[in-house]
Amino acid sequence: QVQLVESGGGLVQAGGSLRLSCAASGPSSSTMVMGWFRQAPGKEREFVAAKSWRTIGSTSYADSVKGRFTISRDNAKNTVYLQMNNLKPEDTAVYYCAADRGPIRTRDDYRYWGQGTQVTVSS
Repeated sequence: QVQLVESGGGLVQAGGSLRLSCAASGPSSSTMVMGWFRQAPGKEREFVAAKSWRTIGSTSYADSVKGRFTISRDNAKNTVYLQMNNLKPEDTAVYYCAADRGPIRTRDDYRYWGQGTQVTVSS
């Protein structure tokens, strides 16, 4: 069973930055695609970013975060990060880490999920 534990959420003013972390453990977790999704109150969960496990691998971002967010992973630590810069109030949501085998995808049908971490951006 793969377990994902997120950290790094919090309250920040618009224009500020936060870095989320997601530590993965369990069989084959180091070779899974890992992604970030978010869910704002009253809205559906949406894709944010994802990255394959390969050192030179595919990365995908939602249009709404391109140029502001960066996903990276440390395979030695089995951890994926989401660096969020120039945050906007509309980025406020619970952010979830996800992992699964197979190719990068933006659908929220990943098999493994973390518990979520709250990000609040004040205007």
